[in-house]
Amino acid sequence: MFKILNRKKLISILFLFIFIFTFSNNVYATIFNGNPEIVDKLNSAFEKIKNWMLKLATPSAAVAIAVGIFMKKFSFGDEERIRTSKKLIRGSLFSYAFILALDLILSAINSLLT
Repeated sequence: MFKILNRKKLISILFLFIFIFTFSNNVYATIFNGNPEIVDKLNSAFEKIKNWMLKLATPSAAVAIAVGIFMKKFSFGDEERIRTSKKLIRGSLFSYAFILALDLILSAINSLLT
C-alpha cells in the first residue's frame, strides 16, 4: 500500500517539476529569441579573447625576432648561438603566421555562419 502511494507521490512530483520547467518564463522566453543572452555573452567573450591574443602575439613575436637577430649579431661566430638564433627567428615567425592564419580561418567560419 505504501509503495503505491510513494509511487503516486513520486510521479505527481515529477510531473509537477516537468510542468513548471516547461512553462517557466526563462525557458519560454529563450525558445523564440533569436540570440539568447548566454550565447551573446559567450560570443562576445570569445571575440575579446581572440582580440586580446592577437594584441599580445604581435609584440611578443616582434620581441622574439629581435632577440634572435641580436643573438645572431652578437654570436661572434659561435655556431651553436647562430643555430639557436635561427631556430628562434623561424619559430616565432611560424607561430605568428599560425596565429594570423587561425584568425583568418575563424573569421571565415564566422562569416559563413552569419
